[in-house]
Amino acid sequence: MKRTRYTKFTGDLADEFSLEDLMQQLSDYLLDSGFQDPLSRFQELQGEQSLDNLREALRQALEAGDFDQDLRNKLEDLAGDPEKIEQLIDQLIQRMQQQDYIRIDDPADPSRTSTTPGQTGSGESSARFEVRDKALDFLGYKTLQDLLGSLGRASAGRHDTMHQATGVETNGSIRPYEFGDTMNLDANATLAAALATQAENSEGQGVTWPIEVDYKHLHVQQSDYQSSCATVVMLDCSHSMILYGEDRFTPAKRVAMALSHLIRTQYPGDTLSVVLFHDSAEEVPVSQIARVKVGPHYTNTREGLRLSRSILNRQRKEMKQIVMITDGKPSALTLPDGRIYKNAFGLDPLVLSETLEEVSRCRRANIMINTFMLATDPGLVQFVQRVSAMCRGKAYFTTPQTLGNYLMMDFMSRKMKTVH
Repeated sequence: MKRTRYTKFTGDLADEFSLEDLMQQLSDYLLDSGFQDPLSRFQELQGEQSLDNLREALRQALEAGDFDQDLRNKLEDLAGDPEKIEQLIDQLIQRMQQQDYIRIDDPADPSRTSTTPGQTGSGESSARFEVRDKALDFLGYKTLQDLLGSLGRASAGRHDTMHQATGVETNGSIRPYEFGDTMNLDANATLAAALATQAENSEGQGVTWPIEVDYKHLHVQQSDYQSSCATVVMLDCSHSMILYGEDRFTPAKRVAMALSHLIRTQYPGDTLSVVLFHDSAEEVPVSQIARVKVGPHYTNTREGLRLSRSILNRQRKEMKQIVMITDGKPSALTLPDGRIYKNAFGLDPLVLSETLEEVSRCRRANIMINTFMLATDPGLVQFVQRVSAMCRGKAYFTTPQTLGNYLMMDFMSRKMKTVH
């Protein structure tokens, strides 16, 4: 008789690692904004997404040993065998590629001549990788989870208002049916109205069957009317966001990614756009937020507001808002001929007047501007105070550590506001 012998399956060590945990440990490297943090273990990699740098980042993550005790013990057993460590890193990279967390580009032709004088193609032959949307979405989810956990919230719901409609999710209140209402009938109230009418007409003879239900007897249950919101996140990516010994841009990117995940999963009727502003301004796809680094030095707030207003004007939403994250006062202006006028000293009258005129246009378009300041520069505070007064918005002084809490609390509190 044929026999089958079963043995215990012992897979590769790489299969025991959670790729989600690895991606979270590599997040500081993958979301690098150009800030050279002397305390970061990935400082020497400078955010360059080459395959060699990915291998080094994985090596440092394995050395840090932020895993469960069983995995730490197995990694300690491999510590004296560099060849097996390299083999493990290769297997982890292969898993990340197979599960669509990264995509590895083919290396350039090694025979190609380098553009750098005195060097051959060796400088251009290093393979590179690209972080896929699946990995970025996971990092956004983890950021959102951390933020909501710190706020003590488990669910965001939707943007409720004080208006009422005859939808599906009832709130307990009932009113007579009107033409055009959703036929969300309340059977008890409808029958009670029909019985009351019959009792009035029966002259004390009691209820007779069948009960005649007329148009005037119909009652419907009401639900909270839920609005939709269009949001533009304006990210200041001027060079000051990574100066002065602090990285302000990476936390801003993390919050934008978390907000994107929140809107997509909890507010399906909402829209989110991202505008970067520096010497000028441009819209970037939400999926590209994590890949963005800081740009030129000046702050063209007016151009960022103009582009954001243009985006929101195309959205047919009842609520429109701009969330501006900045650490500097307006210091640049796009002139009618396309040239960039720059003045970083104080509040330039021309820059200020043109920027506030754009704020007025946002107000006339019923666009609210909420500003999150990452600095206390007097010029910035003075400008933001005027913006808030003109546009019915709010101003928050935050730090990179508290930015996410303030922004999420403000965004989710709006679901209790009335929209007029």
